[in-house]
Amino acid sequence: MRSTRRPAQAIAAAAAIALLGLAVPTADAATGAAVPDRPAHGGGARCSAGASLLGFTDSLDKTTFEGTPVAGLSAIAPTRESRALALVDNTGTVPARLYDLALGSRRGKGLTAEVRGMTTLRRPDGVPYTGGDFDGEGLVAERGGRTVLASSETEPSIRRFRLSDGRQVAEFEVPDRFRVAPAGQAATNQTFEALAGTPDGRVLYAGMEGPLSADGRDAENRGLQRILRYEGKPGRDYAPAAQHAYRTDPGLGLVELAALGDGQLLALERGFTSGVGNTVRVYRVSARGVPDVSGVESLATLTDQRSWLGKQLLFDLADCPPSEATAKQPQPNPLLDNVEGMALGDRLPGNRRTLHLISDDNNNATQITRVYALSIRLPH
Repeated sequence: MRSTRRPAQAIAAAAAIALLGLAVPTADAATGAAVPDRPAHGGGARCSAGASLLGFTDSLDKTTFEGTPVAGLSAIAPTRESRALALVDNTGTVPARLYDLALGSRRGKGLTAEVRGMTTLRRPDGVPYTGGDFDGEGLVAERGGRTVLASSETEPSIRRFRLSDGRQVAEFEVPDRFRVAPAGQAATNQTFEALAGTPDGRVLYAGMEGPLSADGRDAENRGLQRILRYEGKPGRDYAPAAQHAYRTDPGLGLVELAALGDGQLLALERGFTSGVGNTVRVYRVSARGVPDVSGVESLATLTDQRSWLGKQLLFDLADCPPSEATAKQPQPNPLLDNVEGMALGDRLPGNRRTLHLISDDNNNATQITRVYALSIRLPH
């Protein structure tokens, strides 16, 4: 945000810094929210050369809103300054829904998150989706603020919903092989966990959490997975245009993507080991010059390294300072939990962006709904 034009841009940069509390966070004993302490590298608690933790809050954990549990939050999508939508990973007969979150900071309280509203997601006939026919995992807030795109792992599917009444207004094609078996080659609960849109709204990326049966894992237990590229226009139809080959780290799944534009992405990988805890890593990913593998029957046959998306570790959440976070089960770092959602937020000075993460507590007493804010350095 460096510019010779003042005061508007300078004021905006200062406001972003003030809003997010760019300081090393420690936790408030009562709320679990991160409380600023002292300045550090990159305006936060250093996690890596390219990422710093600005803060976290557990204020949504085990709360309710309008009689519904604020739980199972699997995706987050900023909508405007200090606001975001969170998508519920739906279960049972409770209606599928989005929560409108107010994100900010208060002196002495650090990062804050509060539910301000709820939208029930409905079929075209107005009947609410439930856990029986909708498993919300990926979320994109479309330009204009009137509609969202949401992916469900059930079939899988990508649908557009109106925010005014939550009604479905469109659904996009999914290639047959990505359907859950026996209709296709996908495993249950391993489909469209990740969904991201480019800044211009012309490209969507839908990432598979796990591999198709024809692709599998390699000898190192790395998932051989596909990311579908859709092309279209904001507010209109999107259609599959290509598939890209992506390898996860051993034992991990691809749970979220964020699109930077020009073929650049961020990828969130996550795993869990009983008695040890979670692994949460974010990678810079490049799709520039990578071929379309739609016609490749099995990714296991790809021997040319140039056929795979390139990736570089941006940060491992376990390397962030614990910042007095607490965990309800064993974790390598108490800051960790079942992080499933990720989205880019405001621009910050020094070619940096806010990165929001959110954890899905699976409606489980031993897991936490936690919202994080980080400052990350993006490639030029």
